[in-house]
Amino acid sequence: MATPKITCLKHGPYLLANAGLRRASGETWPTDKGAALCRCGGSSNKPFCDGTHGRNGFRDDNRADPAKDRREAYAGKAITVLDNRALCAHAAHCTEELASVFRYGKEPWIDADGAAAKEIIAVIRKCPSGALSYAIDGVEAAPPGRAPMVTVTANGPYALTGGIELVDVKPGDGASSEHCTLCRCGASNNKPFCDGSHWDAAFKDPS
Repeated sequence: MATPKITCLKHGPYLLANAGLRRASGETWPTDKGAALCRCGGSSNKPFCDGTHGRNGFRDDNRADPAKDRREAYAGKAITVLDNRALCAHAAHCTEELASVFRYGKEPWIDADGAAAKEIIAVIRKCPSGALSYAIDGVEAAPPGRAPMVTVTANGPYALTGGIELVDVKPGDGASSEHCTLCRCGASNNKPFCDGSHWDAAFKDPS
């Protein structure tokens, strides 16, 4: 079986090969011949590239502070929560659904004893970026087994699942090889990964 992969063209689109493509609504597109996906945020044919990156000055330089790319461990009695803030896409499943554990604005921001382990695991499994993971008795959880798929989230990043290879892209510290989120608004400082900048940029995908 051909390897599912994405190649990031320099200052240009993502080239998708051997993986499915869908919107969060379930709408799908044929990708038998691959697809060029917009990542400058300006295409009039989202999620597909229409060449706008060549006219709007899009650059894909990574401007993130490399010192912040580190995974921290928050140990509790039953579970250890692992977190790399540099990978976070700010989908907010954690802070909105389990505020007793993921305590926005507090230090330490994660209390691994703030809820039952099964509740924490359920929320971590919703993390699209791979910023959050967990370990039980010192053994890190295995990634889920999913088909290779790119989901075009509403007004947000591309959510990759199923172990799609990112060609010549260095993963973050402790990053999942099964899932991640890629910027499509053009504003992330951590390209090609999403850093939540679509919120500040008020990115919209009306197509």
